[in-house]
Amino acid sequence: MIRGRRCQICEMCRMRRASYWDLDLQYCKAQDAMSVALGLRSPILQGSDCNEADPDGRTDGRKKDRNMNYTEAVTYIEEVPKFTKKNGPENTRELIERLGRPERGMKVIHVAGTNGKGSVCAFLSSILARHGFRTGLFTSPHLVEITERFQINGQEVSQERFAEAFTRVKRVVDEMMAEGYAHPAYFELLFAAGLLIFQAEQVEYLVMETGLGGRLDATNLVEHPVATVLTTISLDHMEYLGDTVAKIAGEKAGIIKEGVPVIFDGRNPESAEVILKEAAKKHAPVHRFDASMCEILAKTDKSIDFLLDCSYDKTGMTCDADSSLHKMQVACGEVSRLRITVPYLAEYQIVNSSLAVMTMHAIDSVHEVSDGEIAAGIAAARWPGRMETVLPGVVLDGAHNADGIREFIRTVAEVQERMPVSLLFSAVVEKEYEKMIEEICENIHAQSIVVTQIDGARVVPAEVLSEVFRKYTDALVITEPDVGRAFETALARRGEGMLFCAGSLYLVGDIKAILRRRGF
Repeated sequence: MIRGRRCQICEMCRMRRASYWDLDLQYCKAQDAMSVALGLRSPILQGSDCNEADPDGRTDGRKKDRNMNYTEAVTYIEEVPKFTKKNGPENTRELIERLGRPERGMKVIHVAGTNGKGSVCAFLSSILARHGFRTGLFTSPHLVEITERFQINGQEVSQERFAEAFTRVKRVVDEMMAEGYAHPAYFELLFAAGLLIFQAEQVEYLVMETGLGGRLDATNLVEHPVATVLTTISLDHMEYLGDTVAKIAGEKAGIIKEGVPVIFDGRNPESAEVILKEAAKKHAPVHRFDASMCEILAKTDKSIDFLLDCSYDKTGMTCDADSSLHKMQVACGEVSRLRITVPYLAEYQIVNSSLAVMTMHAIDSVHEVSDGEIAAGIAAARWPGRMETVLPGVVLDGAHNADGIREFIRTVAEVQERMPVSLLFSAVVEKEYEKMIEEICENIHAQSIVVTQIDGARVVPAEVLSEVFRKYTDALVITEPDVGRAFETALARRGEGMLFCAGSLYLVGDIKAILRRRGF
């Protein structure tokens, strides 16, 4: 809408006026919602000649200066398109500079990768908080509430804290837009709000997950992290990051900083080569995880016990022994191993927890945090929606890309050797859902499969997914578009076996919301 012209307000805006008057975003169905989100705001809020009084009785165009409440802040953010091109780093850098560089003074651990980022962050946060450090955790996406993205010592921040921080971000955004800057994207707004939250909470450590990629990610504006961590890298978001593992690894490795330790999953030679080259350019010490460093001791339906070799590292990282370490005599001498219980049934969490241990050793050479505290922190860690047992015999897993689905299949295939399994599944449109379903059906012999759909623009109709399943399996396939009824149906058919819910983090979020409403 053009500045200076009288606003033609539709009925929807009139109904919303009371709650929206104090915001600098006026949602008007007569206008293009995309333009509104990008800052072409109603002239009512930009000093136009519209003389309608606001709820406070003012007709002079002045706005009452108050903080947004939580609902207003979330509504504003959700109007900003999530899947548009991100702004250039200079736009976000200007925003963070005007906010006073809140991250300075925090010890930041920066984590990127295709799969496992959130789990590594959760393990690190749990370890640091257990020792007594005030620890912030910034992750994405959220499953139910936006405040899940911002945690202090494992607890979500309050809605009031979030609204307070976002109000400050919004005021700076308005100043910038008045000077011709672009409106920040969805993730950029949340990153900025998060930095203010963690500053206000006076965290000593901030464990921070990238949003997408690394090199051009908003989080990469952090200048001096104490460590950078690169988890498993595989094909995902290829339209943004590249169509090969090497190209994607190059984007992820963009978070590596001059002289800052790099801890990475080195099992894939293609991604490892890229990471090692980038680390060499930046004179960054490297700590490479290899599968040979781990020995599984025991597995249950809830956890895995394993030994991590803490003295073997191809870059020479070592750790000292303490009471929690097992010492084993081998041909080459004495080797110190840390016994770890990872509270998940998926073997990929061995890799993620090992990366967390290696990170702690890399940043804490004097062992201020003991290996016993590290092991205890890992055992106590919880990361929702990743092979998470939410009810007896019911597991949620957010696997939604090729590598994630392969790990999901690997875990379920082991379980089905001991008991029957059933599946609740959904997917979003941009994922290669037919390939995912084909691989699932080739390797998992489910007694029943319930298929549902996620609301929103990215929906794949449940019937479409069901037809794909029927191409590849003779198992009973039940179609139920409503997630709540689909979950009830899947629970009723579980019997004495295990129910796995997978295919999309959106499905996981919907089920978590259902369980929360029921008091679980």
